[in-house]
Amino acid sequence: MNGKVLVLGASGRFGRHAEQAFKTAGWQVRCFDRGGDLVRAARGADVIVNGWNPPYARWQAELPDQTEQIIAAAKQARATVLAPANVYVYGPGSPRVLRETTPHTATNPLARARKAAEMALRSSGVRVILLRAGDFLDDRASGNWFDRVMIKGLSRGRLTYPGPLDAAHAWAWLPDLARAAVQLAGMRRRLRPFEEVLFPGYTLTGKELAEEVSVALDRRIRAGRMSWLPLRAMAPVWPFARHLVEMRYLWSMPHQLDAERFNELLPGFRHTAPATALASALRVDIDPHKPVARQALALDQRA
Repeated sequence: MNGKVLVLGASGRFGRHAEQAFKTAGWQVRCFDRGGDLVRAARGADVIVNGWNPPYARWQAELPDQTEQIIAAAKQARATVLAPANVYVYGPGSPRVLRETTPHTATNPLARARKAAEMALRSSGVRVILLRAGDFLDDRASGNWFDRVMIKGLSRGRLTYPGPLDAAHAWAWLPDLARAAVQLAGMRRRLRPFEEVLFPGYTLTGKELAEEVSVALDRRIRAGRMSWLPLRAMAPVWPFARHLVEMRYLWSMPHQLDAERFNELLPGFRHTAPATALASALRVDIDPHKPVARQALALDQRA
């Protein structure tokens, strides 16, 4: 079931991919970044996609008002809100497999801001699809962990990793996440009034991520630990560093997102292979005559 969608923050990471994915699927797409009257812009929309994401330092100040604006617009238009969510709400010591029923025990400032926004949506009375995902992988440099930190040493054969190399971590390939969002939006009338769906994406340790990058580049890349000392030293005077440090535990806490509800709703969804996604993120081509599995095997034999 297609229709009209209003994308908020279409110049951002998720919003950019959502705009393209909805257009590809045949929806009528309008974009709204900032300014203007959101309630008026949302008139006639069937779905409002929330791609707004202010900088960390402004979450507590801006998220409440943004959320209320979105709720007001959705009520006026009788639209469904589709909002991406993250794993920040899960506190240290959460179980390895994170489910829709896993308690949101995180108490740091970023988590509190996200929890409050989600609670406001849940209690608003508007129809909501909350699509929760791990750290983003993008097809262009967009300021995420992967392109800002991890791949800076690839020319030296090194992937710089922020946590223990054997701790599982959740990742989401943004083009896949946007495709899933479109499919869920199309079935919105068959979903619960507040539907939280966990996007399984990729679950990779630091070592496994380095192996997938090795396949994408067709050369050996080894993972090494990142030092947090510079960020800790800058945290008292640089809010961005302070927020990165406060979320450090997610790199040490093994976790993956449960796929049960996702697979129930989208049983035929095909995830992009990790090495293929990473090749796109790194802007390299994988030889189509040399399957990824064969490349991985050849890599293992050379090690």
